[in-house]
Amino acid sequence: MCVNTGSMQIHPFSHIRRMLHLGLASCMLLSGFFVFSDDKNEPVSPDLSATDWKSLFDGKTMKGWKTTNFAGGGDASVKNGSIEIDMGLALSGVQYTNQPPRINYEITLEAMKRDGGDFFCGLTMPYKKEHCTFVCGGWGGGVVGLSSINGMDASENQTTEFKKFENNQWYRISLRVMDNRIQGWIDQKLFLDVDTTDVSVGMRIGEIEESAPLGVATWMTSSSLRDIRLRQVQAPDSK
Repeated sequence: MCVNTGSMQIHPFSHIRRMLHLGLASCMLLSGFFVFSDDKNEPVSPDLSATDWKSLFDGKTMKGWKTTNFAGGGDASVKNGSIEIDMGLALSGVQYTNQPPRINYEITLEAMKRDGGDFFCGLTMPYKKEHCTFVCGGWGGGVVGLSSINGMDASENQTTEFKKFENNQWYRISLRVMDNRIQGWIDQKLFLDVDTTDVSVGMRIGEIEESAPLGVATWMTSSSLRDIRLRQVQAPDSK
């Protein structure tokens, strides 16, 4: 059963789950304690030294990018070698104007939160015929995860993780998007590793969909982006 609120349907227990997740996040952020896997066999992050990366940002102009058409969104411009997204009333961001690959690729960038208390990098990317968003610093500043899995936000699905993000500090964010798996790292630490074989991957319903097919958004937060790169990768041998 679900409750209909106009264009969105909300499961009756979703708010309870979200409150539990955010309560745990607050405790972890205040204590500085985070739990991560010690598995030595966890996936290796993308090789940033590889020579086949394609730069998506020249560090000088907005060529290949435009300000996303969010109502009340902040401006975006290039300053000091980075794309600066100003704080808006709600969502602000930039959108890539060329066509990215839809599967079997890696994307990496550096992002910095300048001011604000919510997500400073919501990286929307293609996944097959759909799109999804890797959220860094959402729901009050500490939630990391993928929106959406089976219609559930990053704050309430199996990808939910927590991290404290400092203002005016650069973070390296990298994603690997394959046929049956999506993985994400922050500063080489694995935060996302979801098997997509039996789940539904898609965008959160709402204005964030304006970021598709590839874009970065913020929520009531100003941020900077630099060193945005993408490369296609081969699917692993299925034998």
